[in-house]
Amino acid sequence: MPKKIKDLIKELENAGFINRGGKGSHRNFVHPSVIKPVVISGHTGDDAHRYQEKAVKIAIEESSNE
Repeated sequence: MPKKIKDLIKELENAGFINRGGKGSHRNFVHPSVIKPVVISGHTGDDAHRYQEKAVKIAIEESSNE
């Protein structure tokens, strides 16, 4: 069962990422120790795609390594 977009956003915020905003349903999350921003697209109630879950996981791991 895929996670919801709101769950991915909550995971990023708990890891210290900040929402810089975006256009439409896109959100850009940045972290001081992660070079590349994480872009999450979709409405909060939508199911997350597998690539989005993977991108969030990699970004959180990268932020905790620093």
